[in-house]
Amino acid sequence: MAFAHLHVHSEYSLLDGACRIEGLVQRVRDLGQTAVAVTDHGVMYGAVTFYKAAKAAGIHPVIGCEVYVSPRGMEDREHGLDNEARHLVLLCENETGYKNLCYMVSQAFLRGFYIKPRVDKALLREHHEGLIALSACLAGEIPRLIREGNYEGAKAAALEMADIFGPERFYLELQDHGYPEQQPVNAGLLRLHRETGLPLVLTNDAHYLTQGDSSAQDVLMCIQTQKTVNDADRMRFDTQEFYIKSEAEMRALFPEWPEAADNTQMIAQRCQMDFTFGTYHLPQFQLPPEAESAGSYLRALCEAGLRKRYGDKAPEMQAKLDYELSTIDQMGFNEYFLIVWDFVRYAKSQGIPVGPGRGSAAGSVVSYALEITDVDPVKYSLFFERFLNPDRVSMPDIDIDFCVERRGEVVDYVNRKYGSDHVAQIATFGTMAAR
Repeated sequence: MAFAHLHVHSEYSLLDGACRIEGLVQRVRDLGQTAVAVTDHGVMYGAVTFYKAAKAAGIHPVIGCEVYVSPRGMEDREHGLDNEARHLVLLCENETGYKNLCYMVSQAFLRGFYIKPRVDKALLREHHEGLIALSACLAGEIPRLIREGNYEGAKAAALEMADIFGPERFYLELQDHGYPEQQPVNAGLLRLHRETGLPLVLTNDAHYLTQGDSSAQDVLMCIQTQKTVNDADRMRFDTQEFYIKSEAEMRALFPEWPEAADNTQMIAQRCQMDFTFGTYHLPQFQLPPEAESAGSYLRALCEAGLRKRYGDKAPEMQAKLDYELSTIDQMGFNEYFLIVWDFVRYAKSQGIPVGPGRGSAAGSVVSYALEITDVDPVKYSLFFERFLNPDRVSMPDIDIDFCVERRGEVVDYVNRKYGSDHVAQIATFGTMAAR
C-alpha cells in the first residue's frame, strides 16, 4: 500500500498554513505519492484551486476541511464555555459530501461564528452523509479528553462520532510530532481502537512543505498573533515536524501499526469528488403568461427599448440588435439578460440610483435598449464583441453600480424572487505577497 497525506493546511489556512498549492502537489509528486488532501482550518477557499492544480499534476485531490466543533450548540457564545472549539477533519467522499461540507462551513460563519467559524454535533448529524471524519490533532475533542485523563469520556465521544458518521467513516487519527503530550494521547487512541474496533489513520497535520520551511510558518504565526519571533510567551510549534513527509518517514513513526498508514490510501481512493467546469446553472426567469420563450420575450423588450432609445433611427439599428440577440441566443444567455434587466428595472422603479454602466457591457445595444446601461454604444463606436464573442464562450460580465446606501434592497429583491439558495455574493480574495 502507498501513503497519502490527509491532514494538510495550505496557504488558505490564513496566517497558519504555509503549504502553497502549486508547491504542495509538486512536493507530493516528487515523493512518489499519488494523492493528497487539503483540510484548511474552518474554510474551503482553496478547494477549486487545489483541485485544478492536483489534476494538472496527475495527483488525486481529496477535498476536505478541518472544522471547529462547538463544545455546546453552535449559537452558544458564553466565554469560558464556548470559546475553545474542538477540531475535526472532514473529507468529501462524493458530491453529496461536498455539498454537505460546503453547507456546514457556510453555517459555521453565518450562525456559529464566535472567535472561529463553528459547527456543532447536531449540524454534523444532519449533514454527515458523504463525509469521512478523522479525530484530528491534540485540539480534537477525543485527544483533549484523553489528555485530561477522562478516557471514558473520550470513548463515549468516539462512539458518538462513529454513530454520527458510521463506524466505517470515522477514524482515530495517530500523530507524532515529537511532543511529549502526544504519547499518552496515542496510547489512549490505540486503546480505543482495541476496545471499539474503530479504525486508525496516520496523519502529520502538515503546515509547511519541507522541514526547512518551519521558520517561514513561524513568522506567519507571529503575524497572526501580533508577536515577534523574539517574544518568549507566544503561540508556536515547538518542533519542526509539521511538514509533508515521505511515506518511509510516516511509517517509521508507528511501525507496529502499518494499517494506519495503509488506511490513508484507502480513504483517498474512497474520496471521489470531481468538479464539473464550464457548465452554467442560471436561475430560471419566470416569464409572463403571454411570452412563448425567453428569447422571444427578450426580443420584444429590446425592440420596444430600441424605439424608446433611438426613435426614428430605430430601424437603422435593427440589424445590430438582431446580430446581438442572435449571439446571445446562440450562447444560451437569454435568461441572464432578463434577470439583469429585471433587478435593474426594480432598482430604478424604487428610486435607487443606478450607475450608467461601465466596462465592456457598455458596447451592447441590447444592454442599452433594456436600460441596463445608459451609454449609447453607437454614438461612441463601442464594440459588442469585446463583451460577448461566440468564439470565446464565457459568462457575460455586466458591472452595475447601485447606491451604496440602498444596494441591500436590490439584493433582498433578488433573494425574494429567485430564492436565497440561488443567490451568492462574491469577493476578491487577497493573498500575501512580497512587497
